[in-house]
Amino acid sequence: MSSVPSAPDVLSTDVDVVSLHAVAERLGYPLTRVHQLIRDGQLVAMRRERELVIPEAFLTRGAVVKGLPGTITLLRDNGYTEDEILEWLFTPDDTLPGTPIDALRGDRGREVKRRAQAMAL
Repeated sequence: MSSVPSAPDVLSTDVDVVSLHAVAERLGYPLTRVHQLIRDGQLVAMRRERELVIPEAFLTRGAVVKGLPGTITLLRDNGYTEDEILEWLFTPDDTLPGTPIDALRGDRGREVKRRAQAMAL
């Protein structure tokens, strides 16, 4: 079994995170399925205090935020690394307003994806 890819902790310490075990519980999946979601690029994990975690903002009640996996794929296809993806999702953008992850959570995924497509490196 391959290891689970992770980014360094590039986010502010005030960004709430959830352990992979907690993610599995919240989604109703076995831990191995959460690992597969990360390997498949549907989620981005990072290491905080030597533990693999996911930003809590990536989850809603029992699901991954709608549009997040597609946005991650668009950014990765544009050459972004995991840590750059995390930074982009959590960087405030006055034109949205808020952060791209806030916009995704607010059902404004079309605008977020349009920006991700336009940001080819």
